[in-house]
Amino acid sequence: MKVKRILSVALALVLVASSAAILSSCGESGKYKVGICQLVQHDALDAATKGFKDYLTEKLGDKVTFDEQNAAGETANCATIVNQFVSSNYNLILANATPALQAAATATETIPVVGTSITDYATALNIKDWKGSTGTNVTGSCDLAPLDQQAAMIKEVMPNIKNVGILYCSAEANSKYQANVISEELKKLGINSTEYTFADSNDLQSVLQGAIKNCEALYVPTDNTVASNTGIIENVCAPAKIPVFAGEENICKGCGVVTLSISYEDIGRKAGELAYDILVNGKKAGDLPVTFAKDLEKKVVKSRADALKITVPEGYKEISAEKAE
Repeated sequence: MKVKRILSVALALVLVASSAAILSSCGESGKYKVGICQLVQHDALDAATKGFKDYLTEKLGDKVTFDEQNAAGETANCATIVNQFVSSNYNLILANATPALQAAATATETIPVVGTSITDYATALNIKDWKGSTGTNVTGSCDLAPLDQQAAMIKEVMPNIKNVGILYCSAEANSKYQANVISEELKKLGINSTEYTFADSNDLQSVLQGAIKNCEALYVPTDNTVASNTGIIENVCAPAKIPVFAGEENICKGCGVVTLSISYEDIGRKAGELAYDILVNGKKAGDLPVTFAKDLEKKVVKSRADALKITVPEGYKEISAEKAE
């Protein structure tokens, strides 16, 4: 009798523990709490966050709640934000942009982290033997458009170009990665390139003034600091008649002439798909391959092309210039 009673108590404890584990993984009353850390407010990252939230809301309705925080461009703020998410034991963290991803990966090894607006996960997370997935608690979506095609686009628009300046923020590891790759791709096309790096917005204008004296055009990658300061680039490059080729559409709207761009809302939705697989289907983040945007479009700001007397070939979709606030 005692043995039966002991077994009954043990079974009850197991059931309670199992129920607690289920509640822990699903949140209170089957709801999911998701923390969102976005590096800075600008159109591209905003669109990625929107796509992520829209997808999960469509799938889960009021079963998912979001704690959306913006780091105002400060890496240290990313660490503060994600540590708050960890201490609150959220079910999942969305890390929007590389510094947010790095902070989240450092803050927790157990809570799933989904990145978005990340150019190269191997570079961001210092993974040497990259095989498409992290093997840790991290996965996500990528914002990298094929750099060989972007180099070919520059040659297509300016067939006789010989010198391109590559402008990016030295604090962004993924921008350095893009600069290295596109430099090699330009070299294959017989185009010389020079890197021009700036530490933050304070020295961007002075770096630009040096760059425009030595190049026929500028290429800017998917760089968050650039995206937040397109007005400075426009104000320097437009009077100097230096065209800017942009790594993504929102930078192009701010200061560029043409781009081969992804949709940031699309990669946000892809991050949402990964989050759903983790939260609802029980998948492990580290087993899920990093995903890429499928739809790429060549786009042109025709007003800037006309001002520079650049004839853009057919097949480019027109987009409007946008002035920085």
